[in-house]
Amino acid sequence: MENLAIDKTDVEALKKAWAEIQAAQPNVRIRNAAQELGVSEAELLATEVGPACVRLEATPERSWPDFLKRLPELGYVMSLTRNGACVLEHKGKFQKVETFGEGERAMATVIGPIETRVFFSAWHVGFAHQMTKGDRTLTSLQIFDKAGEAITKIYLQEKSNNDAFLKIVEDYRSDNQEPGQTVEPYSQPTFGDAIDKPAFLKEWSELKDTHDFFGMLKRHNVHRYKALEIANGTFSYPISTDNLQHVLETAASTQLPVMIFAGNRGNLQIQQGKVKTIRLLEGQEKWLNVLDPEFNMHLKLEASQTAWVVRKPTSEGNVTSIEVFDGEKNMIAQFFGLRKPGIPELEAWKQLVDSLPKL
Repeated sequence: MENLAIDKTDVEALKKAWAEIQAAQPNVRIRNAAQELGVSEAELLATEVGPACVRLEATPERSWPDFLKRLPELGYVMSLTRNGACVLEHKGKFQKVETFGEGERAMATVIGPIETRVFFSAWHVGFAHQMTKGDRTLTSLQIFDKAGEAITKIYLQEKSNNDAFLKIVEDYRSDNQEPGQTVEPYSQPTFGDAIDKPAFLKEWSELKDTHDFFGMLKRHNVHRYKALEIANGTFSYPISTDNLQHVLETAASTQLPVMIFAGNRGNLQIQQGKVKTIRLLEGQEKWLNVLDPEFNMHLKLEASQTAWVVRKPTSEGNVTSIEVFDGEKNMIAQFFGLRKPGIPELEAWKQLVDSLPKL
């Protein structure tokens, strides 16, 4: 899309430009419109602050972890988490929410029909939003980071508890209900250049749990993509992204249960179970989709530049994943065979991944 470079400090001009895009492209998504206008999604959404868009904020009395704990009150909803190239959508209930840690270390796990891993350090501002599309009214709670990127969106469904929604909005309503939103870019993390490859691979070989992998990367100050390059031929190797459709179609046809992870700096959403309907949709963009009744995945194939098979030792044997990265070497999504702690990974998943040709 052409970047129209609207002055983002001029809220009225931005609001007008957003209205003009909607009139010209009724089905345009706000994320795409924001990119076209050269602003963040939160900045564009905040032009609508008023009766149909309420700014939400956390306070010491009502924190973001407490906000998450309130979501089960909504009942049946749709939870959406995305990054620049992958979207996961689940319908169901926020069933079991557990928060832990404080301040920058505050995190949470959500277990049940909707499963996520939450990192509250990135939660900056929220909005309760109502939007009419055709004959539908979409009502949502949306959380954004300080750069204005969406962390997660919760959409009410016909069976949702609207009274609970209104009470959450009332409790988290910000005193600032002026249109417009200030954003701040994140600084890019720095990584070491001189990696002790033998020491790094030795520690990799001694992993006992997949959750220890991130800590290992931090200790060696190595970017995740660089780690896969270092381990190429030992614990990792690249494959063509053309294999992703085959992997999902095979999982669907053989009823092989899988796990799919996708997220951003504030939320990681997880699919666990069988997938059924796999569709490749081609238009201006090519998307690989899972279109099941209570789970959808949308993976933008043009942005999926590289894919790697990765093996991590655990006390139950190797765990095999496929990790997908964009052109800037940011991870888009991960695919695993369904596995529970204490149980070896599925042999059918290992065989499927082993069948994929190495690059």
